[in-house]
Amino acid sequence: QVQMTESGGGSVQPGGSVRLSCVVHGYARANANCAAWFRQAPGKERETVAVINTGGSTSYADQVRGRFTISEDNARINLYLQMNNLKVEDTATYYCAREPRHCTGGYRIPPSWFGYRGQGTQVTVSS
Repeated sequence: QVQMTESGGGSVQPGGSVRLSCVVHGYARANANCAAWFRQAPGKERETVAVINTGGSTSYADQVRGRFTISEDNARINLYLQMNNLKVEDTATYYCAREPRHCTGGYRIPPSWFGYRGQGTQVTVSS
């Protein structure tokens, strides 16, 4: 059974930084892999913000590009999201997700496409 757990969320002031981590257990490493972070703010739909595919290529939503960085370890056990220069509008619950298939479309891939996801970690940006 695949289990994914996020950590690293919390409260931060605008302009601050947070690093989210996601550890996966029971995930069989496949030749193809797609991992992502998506978020959901109160009253809004979930949105994919960052994607990393089999070859390590990354893709970011327009609103986070240049501020967020997605990465993972070679074993594909740990997935990270470094978030810099945070804004109030980044406040949301952040989820990690994985799918053992190669992905195209980058950040336009909807969260529902991913077969495995964590329970989420809250990030609150406020002064």
